[in-house]
Amino acid sequence: MLKKILISLVVLVVLFVVIIALQPADFKYTRSSTFEVSPNILFEKTNNLHQWQDWSPWAKIDPNAKTSYQGPDAGVGASFSWDGNNEVGAGTMTITESRANELIRMKLDFKKPFEATNDTEFTFKADGSKTTMTWSMSGKNNFMGKAFGLFVDCDKMIGDQFEKGFANLKTLVAINLNSAVEAK
Repeated sequence: MLKKILISLVVLVVLFVVIIALQPADFKYTRSSTFEVSPNILFEKTNNLHQWQDWSPWAKIDPNAKTSYQGPDAGVGASFSWDGNNEVGAGTMTITESRANELIRMKLDFKKPFEATNDTEFTFKADGSKTTMTWSMSGKNNFMGKAFGLFVDCDKMIGDQFEKGFANLKTLVAINLNSAVEAK
């Protein structure tokens, strides 16, 4: 009887490992939002990492996270590091490509709660007086990432944070525009 139970457990473990191994390694999470401003306003808020904390959804999760900046304030080579609680973890993001009012690419190096390197991209598409901003993150899942994805809807988890970031950015842009109008 004990032998049958052990064999059944081994078969289940092997089956679970096979299921995890067959999960796709590549992932990409994307969200878009339309803003009532020109691309240059959104580009500036995203390209300057010193302004990132003003609207980042993760800054709201752990306002006490330690942050530091390296390189220029904005554009290629600008880098931002954080070390926070278990929800925000620790890592560094670095701008690797920046085309004014069109595109920003970043490399994300996560250190905690797990190590990973992902790519993030922001695109800005003007449509009259409006701009559609698209935020995406892509990378490759290792074995643990694939296992995590079996139990957690990562697209929803990351996508929800992107949408909170868009909402924060809309609020920030509205406040800045109202302040500029009042200053006139």
